[in-house]
Amino acid sequence: MEEVVSELIDIIVATDDQTVSLILQLRNPLLTKVLTSVTGLGSAAAAVVFLGFFGLAGWEDELLMAAVALVLTGVVVGVLMQTVQRPFPPAPVCMTGDTGTVATSFPSGHAAAVVVFAMTARQSPRLPFGVVAGLAATVSFSRVYLGTHYLSDTVAGVAIGVLAFAAAKRLVDRSDFLSRARPVLD
Repeated sequence: MEEVVSELIDIIVATDDQTVSLILQLRNPLLTKVLTSVTGLGSAAAAVVFLGFFGLAGWEDELLMAAVALVLTGVVVGVLMQTVQRPFPPAPVCMTGDTGTVATSFPSGHAAAVVVFAMTARQSPRLPFGVVAGLAATVSFSRVYLGTHYLSDTVAGVAIGVLAFAAAKRLVDRSDFLSRARPVLD
């Protein structure tokens, strides 16, 4: 079993290295500028703005599902970043600097967060799923393109976002959380 895991890790690392090489060859100033602007949509600050918008719009269902999923995502991403402590890829375009937060590559919290919003849009009658999913894909790609994450970091972030949303949905549905939270939200 250890041999299989070791071989799988070798394949992932090789794929990550090949992806970094390809990205470094494909980078161009215009795409870099666009993706540097878009990548922030996956940040914690953007998540707070989106949740605030949901609240102001009166979208309680979307607010609750996204908030619970983002909390779960934050816990999982934070624990994995502290545990794995994978260094960033070589030649990043932009880094956030010393913000006092965990500064490691695995997994991508930006990718996880935008996937939570895409999953929220998929379930919502008010949010345009295609637009939100397109933005989520663009932000996820930007993390690899800008050199802030390896491909496997971003894929793991996407998986965490999907699983966190599924867990949040189950938690909210089972606990009748929404009906208890509505008086607080009103």
